[in-house]
Amino acid sequence: MIMNRSLYVAAGLAVVIAACSPSLSVDTLNDDPVTSADEQSESIEAPTAIESADDSSSDFVAPTELPEEPPPRGAEREFSTDFSKRSIAYSEILSGGPPKDGIPAIDNPQFVTVGEADEWLEDLEPVTVLEAGGETRIYPLQIMIWHEIVNDIVGGQPVTVTYCPLCNTAIVFDAMVDGRRLDFGTTGRLRFSNLLMYDRQTESWWQQATGDAVIGELLGTQLTFLPAASIAWSEAAESFPDAQVLSRETGYSRNYGSNPYVGYDSINSSPFLYDGPATPGRLLPMARVTTVDLNGEAVAYPNDVLVEQGVVNDTVGGTEVVVIWQQGLASALDSNRLAQGQDVGSNGVFERTVDGRLLTFSLSGDTITDDQTGSSWNILGEAIDGELEGKSLNPLVKVDHFWFSWAAFRPDTRVYQP
Repeated sequence: MIMNRSLYVAAGLAVVIAACSPSLSVDTLNDDPVTSADEQSESIEAPTAIESADDSSSDFVAPTELPEEPPPRGAEREFSTDFSKRSIAYSEILSGGPPKDGIPAIDNPQFVTVGEADEWLEDLEPVTVLEAGGETRIYPLQIMIWHEIVNDIVGGQPVTVTYCPLCNTAIVFDAMVDGRRLDFGTTGRLRFSNLLMYDRQTESWWQQATGDAVIGELLGTQLTFLPAASIAWSEAAESFPDAQVLSRETGYSRNYGSNPYVGYDSINSSPFLYDGPATPGRLLPMARVTTVDLNGEAVAYPNDVLVEQGVVNDTVGGTEVVVIWQQGLASALDSNRLAQGQDVGSNGVFERTVDGRLLTFSLSGDTITDDQTGSSWNILGEAIDGELEGKSLNPLVKVDHFWFSWAAFRPDTRVYQP
């Protein structure tokens, strides 16, 4: 959520930027502790590095009986939430620094054309692409990193587009629950370093990584994840020339294009404000993984494996899937400018059947082909050459995480190994 607090002058007023402070190095975190708006006199220190844990000792079991404890400090003053209803221990919640809505969600998003956005977006910048109801919208992470939530309607479908920088999780949800549209804001709190959102209709609290209500009236309600592509701007612009792109005219003054989490995604760094289950030692806490959860089975595909393999054929929860990887995507959490981040590559996860025919995919040079017809496929699951040209694979929900984040919520995960 935030690395520390800084003052930003806008319209002659000093306001707290809740997203984070510009040009902050991870190395300075312990020297500049975060403080919340209602705890000015108390500081929260960043945790020490997570120690590796044997698989046998890393299983985290949620308590069957929650301890008697008060809600997070200051929460009852800020929220009208029913804090008597909860599925988590309040001791697991930490202040990220800002108060309620200190990181402002975008509730009235404005959009520009691909041509207009190309004037300020660079080729390898990361973006989230959502297709719904015949409409395509693109959400640049250079904006999402400062706001974390966009409440929108795409193709007539209410959606909530989210990004938690501390976990590197870009997730899109269907915003309709039991026939009612919800819109979301930030609580200013974290659980296992992950964004805790709240809906403005009931002020229930929701875990972004899992999409379920963990506190309040809607306790236990599950949001529906929507498939969305996380790809480079150049790929998005070429593939979706008629798409609408989230505008930098947000109503807020932010240094869009800059990365306030410089160096955070270093493989040797530690999660910020993480106080959760020990991370299984099979992967380092900050290792990038792509996760899939189908029919009760969770699988994590380490980025290092995807880089080496290029394509993975697998079965998850009884569904035949293919994971496609390609180079050419800048990390949003590396350099001080998003566009200059290290190349971490992008990927897509799809059902590997077309017209009832099961396909097996392989890497031929730099090209993904299916073994049955020799057709060529791109990162969006589209056949771009060969017998199946024009056909598309069915996209599946996948979420990119840091390993510590996913493992905290799904310790039962199978880590894919070739």
